[in-house]
Amino acid sequence: MSGRRWAAAAPVPVPSLLQVLLALQCGVVFLQCSAASAMSGDVSALMAFKRAIIEDPHSVLSDWTDADGNACDWHGVICSAPQGSVISLKLSNSSLKGFIAPELGRLNFLQELYLDHNLFFGTIPKQIGSLRNLRVLDLSVNRLTGPIPSELGGLSSVSVINFHSNGLTGKIPSELGKLQNLVELRLDRNRLKGSIPGSNTGSFSPTSNIGSTAHNGLCPSPRLYVGDFSYNFLVGKIPPCLKYLPRSSFQGNCFQDEYSNQQRALQICISGSTGQRGGINGSKHPVHKHERMQQPTWLLVLEIATGVLLVVFVITGIVTASRSCKLKPSIRISSWNRSKSWSDEITVLIDSDMLKSLPKLSRQELEVACEDFSNIIGSSPETVVYKGTMKDGPEVSVISLCAFEGHWTSHHELFYQNKVIDLARLNHENIAKFLGYCRESDPFSRMLVFEYASNGTLFEHLHYGDGAQLSWLRRMKIAIGIAQGLRYLHTELQPPFAISELNSNSVYVTEDFTPKLVDFECWKMMFSKHEKAPSHFNSKGSFPGHGDSAEDKHADIQGNTYAFGVILLEIISGRLPYCKDKGYLVDWATKFLQQPEEIGKLVDPELSNVRTEDLAVLCSVVSRCIDPDPSKRPSMQIITGVLENGIDLSAAAILKESSLAWAELALAL
Repeated sequence: MSGRRWAAAAPVPVPSLLQVLLALQCGVVFLQCSAASAMSGDVSALMAFKRAIIEDPHSVLSDWTDADGNACDWHGVICSAPQGSVISLKLSNSSLKGFIAPELGRLNFLQELYLDHNLFFGTIPKQIGSLRNLRVLDLSVNRLTGPIPSELGGLSSVSVINFHSNGLTGKIPSELGKLQNLVELRLDRNRLKGSIPGSNTGSFSPTSNIGSTAHNGLCPSPRLYVGDFSYNFLVGKIPPCLKYLPRSSFQGNCFQDEYSNQQRALQICISGSTGQRGGINGSKHPVHKHERMQQPTWLLVLEIATGVLLVVFVITGIVTASRSCKLKPSIRISSWNRSKSWSDEITVLIDSDMLKSLPKLSRQELEVACEDFSNIIGSSPETVVYKGTMKDGPEVSVISLCAFEGHWTSHHELFYQNKVIDLARLNHENIAKFLGYCRESDPFSRMLVFEYASNGTLFEHLHYGDGAQLSWLRRMKIAIGIAQGLRYLHTELQPPFAISELNSNSVYVTEDFTPKLVDFECWKMMFSKHEKAPSHFNSKGSFPGHGDSAEDKHADIQGNTYAFGVILLEIISGRLPYCKDKGYLVDWATKFLQQPEEIGKLVDPELSNVRTEDLAVLCSVVSRCIDPDPSKRPSMQIITGVLENGIDLSAAAILKESSLAWAELALAL
């Protein structure tokens, strides 16, 4: 029976040659479609990255266009094949400013990500942790803030992680111990706190735990040959399993064991543990203070002798100067610039005592405070901004003018000294406090020192990051604070003071979201190619003049009023003041401002608990501030009064509006 059944079975069909060819062709088409789909996803992710870039001064992304759907020919992009997947993104030293788009986590085949030495701010996207093929992650020397995402423990192939010289905060995630292929980990020069995750018992060497899979902080990392945790605010004891690393890898922290050396002073450790973080760029950046070694006796004697001689020279100089002052009350300073121009023929008389009553700081102490001027948190063609910690504890931002002695004229010196005097008279809760200046000849230095705002700029909070962090309540507090600061500058000071370029980048916020106005752009005029600043007024308020006449000063103040209206629109909508794709924010908003029933369309869609009464008050103020006729713009005295009377930030009003608002109130006030 069984034999008959086998004999009766149907014959197995043999595929024809045509069927085989068709199957092969379908397979090729399927692979091509899959590759095209992958490339389309990569292009979409890279275009999202480009949209997150605010400034590209060298146009390195100018050829990034999705017209042909192929990213393999773009600058900085490397693919596995001419039409393959993106495996490398190299944009080091490109001066790019913006935030890192989370969409980079969709580059599934990415092996290298080099974004170091740029001006990226904001947080490290947790989506990067999904890049299973990533081998190198270099985000060093930027302005990144916030914690290191624990999701980076999913980078199973990574061998190099470099985050040095940022403003990262929080604790080192223990999930980094999962990275069995990690060879190099650089977390130095940040603001990391807590202890280094790792076992406090036993010992470890780079080869002792090969093959280990236990998850116990960084200790199981079998191939970690390079690790740098220096110049943070790490505490506790260094895990014994990491003591094979050089001692310099742990200096500049707050460790308390015998292995550590050159740790921070106790006062700075206490200051660093109070929650201050970030940079005045939102990146906010790491700080450390060099510890001085014990001086030998002979050096101490030499310093005393030198000091005595210096006192003698100073007394002699004072006597000589006093005799000269009887004949001439001011010092005649001629131009130091060798080039021939009409300004070289004019002598400027500068009072030698102009800055005598103001706090003066030496370049040496600022150099120590700013880690040999390595903590760059901002720059422009005219200035470089550093972050530092002074010897007595406070954190500061130091603005250094990009000037050379050979090009520094008496006109520059007069402008500098007048500006220092002007800034020193500002004293208000919503104005960044001036702490002192540095004026030295060897090496030539002109610097200003301000208090450090630890929570970045308003621009950074509005246009990147967690929208929930900047709630409606906090936005109202910031708006009123800015108005109060401008009211002080415009109406309570005599003569009035105008911010050179008022925008959301010139508004810094503290940990409790108190706004601080700064005027870092006032040096543009001094370094202008023209010897005299333009006195005309830009009705858009983007670059008002800086003339000395009453008319010019009034124009500057009107420009500030316009700029305040633009900032209010940013606060309401969360939109950029200008975007290449969407144009000017003012032009977009005007059509809604002219129709009261449409103002709800201005609101940032991510916002909740928006009070319609507040929105109506803000929109009425914006309409007056951006009036095309500068003469019709109200004073900040009137504007601030409208905001203070129309927006109720009292606890009773907020709690009445929402039963859950008490939590938001506790965070905002």
